[in-house]
Amino acid sequence: MSGATPGGGAVGYWSLFALVVLGSLVPVVPTGALVSGAAVVAFRSAGPVQPVLVFGTAAVAALVGDVALYWLGRRGSHTEGGSRWLRRLRERARPEHLEAARQRLERHGVVVLVLSRLVPAGRIPVMVACLLAGMPLRTFTRADVAAVLAWAAAYEAIGVLGGSLFARPWEGVALVVGVTLLISAVPPGWRWVRRGAHGG
Repeated sequence: MSGATPGGGAVGYWSLFALVVLGSLVPVVPTGALVSGAAVVAFRSAGPVQPVLVFGTAAVAALVGDVALYWLGRRGSHTEGGSRWLRRLRERARPEHLEAARQRLERHGVVVLVLSRLVPAGRIPVMVACLLAGMPLRTFTRADVAAVLAWAAAYEAIGVLGGSLFARPWEGVALVVGVTLLISAVPPGWRWVRRGAHGG
């Protein structure tokens, strides 16, 4: 990352876009940490435009990734060749989380989808519940717009806060990346503790 923009100019924003899309499709990229880190650098840049560009890039990329993944899941529910996408999605959602997401979706509707992106490990179970409930792609997309806007705003806020606390940009980046990775690690860590307690 350069001191002016995430990664330096348009290339940096395209890289941010591509990585957030990839992270939405495959859980190998810590997209929240990525957005927060980019927001730190953008906050320390000369003008107010850069944080807006980070926010817009992150939100649009997350929407593209979510809609693509949902489309693949719907295709998997209708065609034999595409069923592997739905199966992989279901494998990424623990049965108890999927059942809880299904019940919340029945009671509260699409507002659950909006909130699911703000909860670590909450997005996939709700997405699978939407697929199993037969939610149309258009309905999912409309609800997901609000979800990705809230998600991008939350992680950008973490980045701006981190960037304002330190004189050197790298210190802010280190802080927000650490915080967002810690947030992401809470659900699997809690599950590990619970399994250990029950096993004992």
